[in-house]
Amino acid sequence: MSPPSTAWILAGATATGKTAVAQILAEQLGCAILSADAMLVYRGMDIGTAKPAAAGRGAVPYFGLDLATPSETFSTGLWLADARRAFETAGTLSRAVRDDPPAARLIVAGGTGLYIKALTDGLGGVAADPAARARWQELLNREGLAALQRELAERAPGALASLADPSNPRRIIRALEHVAARGGPPEHWKHAASASSIAVLRLPREQLHARIKRRVADMFRQGLVDEARALRHSFPDWSPTASQAIGYAEACALIDGALTQSEASERIVIRTRQLAKRQETWFRHQTQAVWIDIDEADPPARIAQRVLGIWRQYGPTPVVSP
Repeated sequence: MSPPSTAWILAGATATGKTAVAQILAEQLGCAILSADAMLVYRGMDIGTAKPAAAGRGAVPYFGLDLATPSETFSTGLWLADARRAFETAGTLSRAVRDDPPAARLIVAGGTGLYIKALTDGLGGVAADPAARARWQELLNREGLAALQRELAERAPGALASLADPSNPRRIIRALEHVAARGGPPEHWKHAASASSIAVLRLPREQLHARIKRRVADMFRQGLVDEARALRHSFPDWSPTASQAIGYAEACALIDGALTQSEASERIVIRTRQLAKRQETWFRHQTQAVWIDIDEADPPARIAQRVLGIWRQYGPTPVVSP
């Protein structure tokens, strides 16, 4: 995945319909899809993450899915390794529509801003050290965000102020890892936004909240609790990220008798709404978002054509090597 690699990027908050739209566009354009969703990397965590089912993917190659078990520590660097594989595979695909710009063969779709930022700006090539990350996570759990900030300030004066989001513990831990390996934080984190425009779906808030509530109800009907129970049986020790995944933390609490199903459902709805708000805020401040305001009544095919119009107008997004 070396320059001048490019990709079509479709972002947005959770539950805005990115998956269905990306599938339509991939079939139309002859592209592969790279999921940019930090929870879809976990094998077996399907219902609670609204992972696209294999039966619905057709002949479209997918990447960024099922890369780790819930017990394994996962990092942006590992996701970038699969992104590299996605670009290599996408480069061999034949394009279905010849009048589209020929540079991009890959659609990147998701709501995890750090993954998208890693593609457009890079992460400096530093792989995560699971043991070191576990120590920083333990410090965070024990002493809070201020302790992480203090460690970074002591190890690299001025580094904390250079970060785009100095209150994000994951970003600080990543900076600490980079400082240990390179002596300073990644240079690109000094910048608040990528120079590249990306298409971002946006639903009216009340419609998004209603869709989230329906999605949570569907997850319970589809067997979220049974899925969580089976995963816990297969993987007793989950990584900190997987154990706090929206839906699974609540389902496990329900299994343990700490929550009723009604309480678990309401907590999932609230956490998902909070996630959606954070995602929209991130894309507003960390990217040059081209917002596509959609309505719940819009069929995915119509939204796909609007996205395609934006892509044709702005062109594919350049990416850098991980």
